[in-house]
Amino acid sequence: MTVAPSVPSPLPNIESNTRPRNAWRKRARSGMVITLIGLIVFLIGAQPSMFGLDRSPVIGFVQIAVFLVGLAIICLGGYTSLKALWQGHPTSIAADIGQRLVATGYVIAVFAGMADVFGMGSHPLSGVPYFGEWQARGVQIGQAFIAIGFLLLLPFQSPSSGTTDHEPKK
Repeated sequence: MTVAPSVPSPLPNIESNTRPRNAWRKRARSGMVITLIGLIVFLIGAQPSMFGLDRSPVIGFVQIAVFLVGLAIICLGGYTSLKALWQGHPTSIAADIGQRLVATGYVIAVFAGMADVFGMGSHPLSGVPYFGEWQARGVQIGQAFIAIGFLLLLPFQSPSSGTTDHEPKK
């Protein structure tokens, strides 16, 4: 009796290319830890009085730089955590748009926060950067873009079953 040789399938086997389930959990957890560290750095920059570090009644360059670095760490950790939810499967177009929205929101926040440094803020000629009302609104708009991007990064379709959460599994 002869056995027919096995012919490899032209379609990639997604299941063989994925990591074990625990690897995705570790990646999601590490992303959440990074996000928490970013939140702490962000709070040190935005409200240093919470940590006993307030030295000035105004928000200056160092504080702006610190909370923008914290926001960058939050974006990195959030992206890592949400990307881990896809468990190695291809992301949707909405998730790709969400990734770009997170990056765009961060760029908006940086340019709004550092407007005085770039010479476009409310106090460009004073030599001392000052975080004004319009800059705060710009940073908030950037954070709104980041939040929308994170929502789009969520896998609304179950990666393993191919069905949406609202449809019963077959």
